[in-house]
Amino acid sequence: MEFSLFFVGQLADPTPERERRMLRDSVEQAVLADRVGFDRVWAVEHHGLKWYSHMSASEIFLTWVAARTERIRIGHGVVTLPFAYQHPVRVAERAALLDVLSGGRLDLGAGNGGSARETALYGVDRDAARAQVREALEIITGIWRDEEFEWHGSLDIGPGTVLPRPLQAPHPPLFLACGKEEALRTAAGLGLGALVLGFGGPAMTRHRRALYDAARAERAPGGLLTSTVNDHFAVVCPTVVLDDVERARAVGLRGQQFFVESSRHWYGGGRPPAQDPAVDGERALERTRREVLDQLDEHQVEFRPEYVAAYHTDHPYGSAEGAVERVRELADAGADEVMCLVQMGTVPHEVCMETIRQWGEKVIPRFRAGSRAPAA
Repeated sequence: MEFSLFFVGQLADPTPERERRMLRDSVEQAVLADRVGFDRVWAVEHHGLKWYSHMSASEIFLTWVAARTERIRIGHGVVTLPFAYQHPVRVAERAALLDVLSGGRLDLGAGNGGSARETALYGVDRDAARAQVREALEIITGIWRDEEFEWHGSLDIGPGTVLPRPLQAPHPPLFLACGKEEALRTAAGLGLGALVLGFGGPAMTRHRRALYDAARAERAPGGLLTSTVNDHFAVVCPTVVLDDVERARAVGLRGQQFFVESSRHWYGGGRPPAQDPAVDGERALERTRREVLDQLDEHQVEFRPEYVAAYHTDHPYGSAEGAVERVRELADAGADEVMCLVQMGTVPHEVCMETIRQWGEKVIPRFRAGSRAPAA
């Protein structure tokens, strides 16, 4: 089992000063994660989402983290690859340079990008985005495979040489954002690792792992993106761990409420509703979940898990022992990596740091070689 931090860069009450503090704090959290034994940090790429994410140039954040750390891996989770966001050759150059400077610690995840607000900001053709991601991945891996490269498809490139070359041979491990089941099948078919997004917990992890494995079993060698297959399956796990278990649960649920409400509102351009101090996070999430279910009933939508999983509250908000139990459940469900989501919009920096420390000292060692993880 591997362990990572998943950085979104949220702000409950955005101001330029709070934004700068949050970004500096995120670097400090990554430095602590390196010191206490986490395997990886992931950073998203989102644009123009005032409450949900201020991580618009994740390659800069990851470079800063790489310079401040020694062993932890550095992950794009993910870089947006539709052509209007960035040219594939530029992605290959930046990623290779970061791989070299970090000593071969880079992981590269790919995705379509987020909401209509983001794609409108860059003029992305939403109908072509999925196909462009696939083409961009073929271009990037081709650049890293062939010293003299050219491509003639939707883009005309080369012939030419793209430098530098990545340190990891033949290239850094490749992943795909898998927020939907179709993306899981695509990742498995191409031989890419899966970054499984969502708050579904062990039950959804088991379901999605089965889909991923079924697609792996059916893939043809000719359909692989590269000769280097990556079958790594990483899942998001929101968590807050403190000695004060009741406070950890209250802070974690409040953070989750902000996270899901900010993501729910980004599509319409509105801001998340103000949190009512008289209503605890669990009651607020349940109330919103019921609203979502009523809307689904009104529109006669039968498929539910994708829509309501974010409102589940059974997450490791509490003790380190509770976190150990959740890791065991996720491992039994097929997870290869737990991506700890700690920095949710209302979770204070000191709580993030204490959670990272407790995972490093009390949770991660239980799953290392030579240690005894708790029995099922």
